[in-house]
Amino acid sequence: MNTTTVRKSLGATPVFLLIFLSLIWGTSFILIKQGLKVFAPDQVGALRVTAAMIFLLPLALPRLKELRGGDGWKLFLSGMMGIFLPAFLFSIAQTRLDSSVAGILNTLSPLWTMILGAAFFQQRFRSYAIVGIVLSFVGAVWLALSRSGDAISGINLYAFLIVAACLLYGANLNWVKFKIPHLGAITIASVSVVLTSPLAAVYLFGFTDFTQKLQTVPGAWRAAGFICLLAFMGTALANLIFNQLVKMTTPLYASTVTYIMPLVAVMWGVLDGEVLTLWHFIGMGLIISGVYLANKK
Repeated sequence: MNTTTVRKSLGATPVFLLIFLSLIWGTSFILIKQGLKVFAPDQVGALRVTAAMIFLLPLALPRLKELRGGDGWKLFLSGMMGIFLPAFLFSIAQTRLDSSVAGILNTLSPLWTMILGAAFFQQRFRSYAIVGIVLSFVGAVWLALSRSGDAISGINLYAFLIVAACLLYGANLNWVKFKIPHLGAITIASVSVVLTSPLAAVYLFGFTDFTQKLQTVPGAWRAAGFICLLAFMGTALANLIFNQLVKMTTPLYASTVTYIMPLVAVMWGVLDGEVLTLWHFIGMGLIISGVYLANKK
């Protein structure tokens, strides 16, 4: 069934879910920025994972009975790659990167999925996909060189923290597809977070001054609220919507979120006073064009 047939049979529901999902994921980067106004990047990452566990725990507990021998450590690794480590990498990166640029760079995730699938899981892609991959990484380097001024300058190494986070996303998608295909999407999303969240909670409350900041720093509760909203929307709710969208339509249709999400991130960044120049839009154009070529059927 092609994408047009799917849309006609289901009406406007897939379109609504796609737009809603793009708004959620595109808003994630500005919420990280708001949290960083009070908390250190490691605290933002740890609180995001801890709060996500609270939202997903009711879904995870009844699904523990689905696990087989060996599924526990596989889900733990999935949680580390797909949730835990990227939460810290994005927070650290956004101490030196605008939220809009972070949203654009996040578009690299499907490319890493393809590259790692080909390297380790015998997946194949067509020759023009290689052109797309190269084009997108040129765009990523271009963005890393772009500053708020009117010229290209020294490279911003923090951009490559997001590239690394996208690599982890790609690795996790392949891991889930080939190593735990017998588990449902909700089981994977919820249990993997619950298994990794104790590390985040222990670190947050035992090794940082998070609690003290909540009690003494003006605006701390507001910043924490933004991070909890990020955990609920960007981690819990968005994953459930994405899985539902894939079931209702096709993976190709659901992947359209890749092209809409950075536009939402850019919109929020501009509204928050971030300055984007022609250089940034060139980088975004290169990345999105490359992703399109890499996913072209």
